[in-house]
Amino acid sequence: MKSILIIFLLTGLVSGGFAQSEVFTRSGEAIGGYDPVAYFKENKPLKGKTEFGFSWKGADWLFASDQNMEIFKANPEKYAPRYGGFCAYGTADGHKAPTSPDAWTIVDGKLYLNYDKSVQSLWKKDQQGYIQKADKNWPEVKKQAD
Repeated sequence: MKSILIIFLLTGLVSGGFAQSEVFTRSGEAIGGYDPVAYFKENKPLKGKTEFGFSWKGADWLFASDQNMEIFKANPEKYAPRYGGFCAYGTADGHKAPTSPDAWTIVDGKLYLNYDKSVQSLWKKDQQGYIQKADKNWPEVKKQAD
């Protein structure tokens, strides 16, 4: 557990970003360029394509198809991951952390991403409890530098 916290802290320091963003981006693309709608429709992460891009909340969201992009445009709050795509477990712990596209869960119709599979294992032990903590922490956490 201690090593996971150290990883979160080092990740914040290494990223060196003093930017503040409500959306986790990698190379300027929301959630690392993965299609948020695909998690719901395909039940797996799919890399988006630049030709199917849409700007929302100051980030470029990519989609695997035009149909997925249009679905997202019609209701982005339904398909965007909670906490801007930052790690849900990290948000519950009070800080921003990047995420892996393969460490994801849909709970009560909402997409949650985690730092990696080992953090996801911790997350799954008490999802509802962590969601409550993360929901409470998010208003302050989203103001933190990335």
